[in-house]
Amino acid sequence: MDKKAHKPRDNFSKYQIVIVGAGISGLVLAERYASLGKKVLVIEKRDHIGGNCYDYYDEAGLLVSKYGAHLFHTNYEKVWAYVSQFTEWNNFELRVKAFVDNQLVPVPVNIETVNSLFGLKIKNIDEMKSWLEKNQLKIDNPKNSEEVALSRVGKVLYEKMFKNYTKKQWNKDPKQLDASVLARIPVRDNFDDRYFTDKYQAHPKEGFTALFNKMVRSDLIDIQLNTDFFEIKDQINSYEKLFYSGPIDQFFDYKYSDKKLEYRSLDFVFETYNQEFFQDGPVINYPNDYKFTRIVEYKHITGQKHQKTTISKEFPTDQGEPYYPVLTAQNRKILRQYQKQANNLDKIFFIGRLAEYRYINMDEAFNNALRLFEKLEKK
Repeated sequence: MDKKAHKPRDNFSKYQIVIVGAGISGLVLAERYASLGKKVLVIEKRDHIGGNCYDYYDEAGLLVSKYGAHLFHTNYEKVWAYVSQFTEWNNFELRVKAFVDNQLVPVPVNIETVNSLFGLKIKNIDEMKSWLEKNQLKIDNPKNSEEVALSRVGKVLYEKMFKNYTKKQWNKDPKQLDASVLARIPVRDNFDDRYFTDKYQAHPKEGFTALFNKMVRSDLIDIQLNTDFFEIKDQINSYEKLFYSGPIDQFFDYKYSDKKLEYRSLDFVFETYNQEFFQDGPVINYPNDYKFTRIVEYKHITGQKHQKTTISKEFPTDQGEPYYPVLTAQNRKILRQYQKQANNLDKIFFIGRLAEYRYINMDEAFNNALRLFEKLEKK
């Protein structure tokens, strides 16, 4: 860990910019304001920077991600140029497979997926489009995630690949989830087996933590780890701007509901094996078998050469770190009340996955923070 991240601070009046949370959003804003000559304080309750993208070397000497796989991909030229200042890259295009009907098939659904599962010989885009059209349910304006999936892949494929996975992941029937949850899943009418199709897809050569440490190396940035903002917030009252990236309902002391906004979390079970590789690819999903949803093998992503390998199994749970907002009508209603109050605050800005209560891709997090900085500073 960078030595700067261990410096405790209790004289808060000297900071012009205060940032709560050392994830992507907070670190981008810290770097940008330091570039203007502003004195910046970052407050982080965990013992590390980088948020859920934090990676480290385990006891075997393998580079792993503490909070599951994070893959960088973007079509934003501005984001690619910005992040590339702080790292060299290894080219990496994610390919995911799912264990369905005792075989591994590509995710997202493509021609090979359909051919393998249904014993077909679809050869081209026109034939795949025809198959999809015959199987898709005609649903105008899908109202929930089940209707979205049925309108995109049809009943049989939905039940084989998406229904049970979604139930495990969210502990809710897909009918209960907002349409946007499964709308994010791509479906291909060709043989392209890449999970993402963005122009830029790569992994930081030294990992994400090394990248983040380079972002905040300015002497104008101080980072206070192992610190709960809410335990010291009364001491922080002199600043030009405060950026908050924690849970929005916590900021307002949960005043609009007797329950917290819902999140799903994950328990990660790490296992190290005395062999070069454990599985055929970086990510394999298990929609219908086992209690875990997927297995990630990090060496496939990092490109690290090592005689051993470490995997993580992901078990969805309601307890633990808040990862995925549960987008139901009730949660959206509560969120709107908090957002209305947040919009009326002066000098305080809410940004990031927890503060906005929405799932945000890594490149979107970079882009949103850069846009907010440019908007506020009129660059």
